[in-house]
Amino acid sequence: MSYLPDNTPMLADDFLLQGPKSDTLIVFAHGAGANMHHQYMTSMTDKLIAQGYQVYRFNFLYMQANMQDGKRRPPDRAPKLLAHYEQVLMDIQQKITLGLINCQRIILMGKSMGGRMSAILTSTDHQLQQPNLDDVMSKIAAIVCLGYPFIPLKGGEPRLAPIQHNCHPMLIVQGERDKFGDLQQVSTWTLGEQVEVCWIGDGDHSLQPRKSSGYTLEGNLDHAIENISQFIARVG
Repeated sequence: MSYLPDNTPMLADDFLLQGPKSDTLIVFAHGAGANMHHQYMTSMTDKLIAQGYQVYRFNFLYMQANMQDGKRRPPDRAPKLLAHYEQVLMDIQQKITLGLINCQRIILMGKSMGGRMSAILTSTDHQLQQPNLDDVMSKIAAIVCLGYPFIPLKGGEPRLAPIQHNCHPMLIVQGERDKFGDLQQVSTWTLGEQVEVCWIGDGDHSLQPRKSSGYTLEGNLDHAIENISQFIARVG
C-alpha cells in the first residue's frame, strides 16, 4: 500500500480497477469510516461487475495513512478530499488515453461521505482545481449516492446544496431508517427534478435491515443494484 504526502502532485497508488472493459465506468468512493476493501464496498463492486460494469475504487489519503500505521484518523476536510478526487479523475483520464479504460460514460458513486463528495465535485458551486479535466468531466453522466448523509453527525441543517445545485441526474439509495436522513425526514425536503430516491426496506445507513423486518441485507443490496442498473440505463 502506497501513501503520498499532501504536497505530492501524483495520485497515490491505492486504487483497484476491476471488471472487463465496459462502455460504463463506475468510480466508487468509500465512506468516512471504512476503506475501499470493506465487505460492503467489495460486495457492491462484485455485484456491479456482474452487471457488466467496470469499477474503479480508491482510498482517500487519510484512509491510506490509516491502513499504513493502523491508526484511526477522521476524514480530511472536504477541500482536501475533493483535491484527491480530482487526482483520481486525472488518473482515469490518463488510463483512458492509454486504452486501459474504454468507457463512453462515467458514473460517480459513493458510500455516504463518498457520495457527498461526488455530489459536491459535480455541483455548480465547485470550481475544479486541476487543469485539463474537461475530457473526463464531460464523460460524467450521473451520480449515485449510497446512503447520502443529509444530516451532519452533530446535527444541524440538512446538506442539500450539493444535490440542489447539481445538473447531473442523481440516484440516492437510502435506507428507510437511515439516521442521516430517513424516509419521513427526506420526504419533507425539495431535492430537485433531476434527483431520484430509491428507498430500501427497513435499511439503516448501510442498508442493513432488522432481523424482525423480513428483509435481508443481501436482498437489500440486490434491490439497490437493480435500481442502479435501471437508473444507468435511463441516463445512458
